[in-house]
Amino acid sequence: MTLAFELDMRGDTAAVRLTGRIDRDAGGILEHAYVAASAVGPAAVELGFDDVDYINSSGIALIVGLLARARAEGLPVRAAGLTPHYRHIFEITRLSDFIEIVVQPAPH
Repeated sequence: MTLAFELDMRGDTAAVRLTGRIDRDAGGILEHAYVAASAVGPAAVELGFDDVDYINSSGIALIVGLLARARAEGLPVRAAGLTPHYRHIFEITRLSDFIEIVVQPAPH
């Protein structure tokens, strides 16, 4: 499944729900998602990875590019809904140094 996104506002945060795969083919959609999110003038952008089923090294590179752009524009970016596996990938690649990882509490 190719990447798709939905955008909605939660307070002053632009919440981008990503669905599908983040690989080399996802560049245009990821760019479009960021442009749409930043256009609403949010205090931060939160990327929701709950429905992302695959991220490869090309996808990580695309996320790095998005973070570089956001940082240059002074717009904080958070990642929510990462599986433990992808949280670990973000940590070992040091991506977590540049993006706040939001960990939702486990359901009771």
